Amino acid sequence: MAIKITLRERESIQEAVRRFRKLVERSGLKREVRRREHYEKPSETKRCARLRAERRARRNRLLLGG
Repeated sequence: MAIKITLRERESIQEAVRRFRKLVERSGLKREVRRREHYEKPSETKRCARLRAERRARRNRLLLGG
């Protein structure tokens, strides 16, 4: 996935870099690179997803149950 920007007329380099960073953040490219940085076994992926869901459910119960 390549992200390209063209320098607009009278646009400074700093503005172009800021625009590029926003595009990268919105596209999810940075998150994807971080995720693929180290190999994670499928069982670890499932385990993390299950734990994340449990934490989310517990948080929702605490917030709604009061």
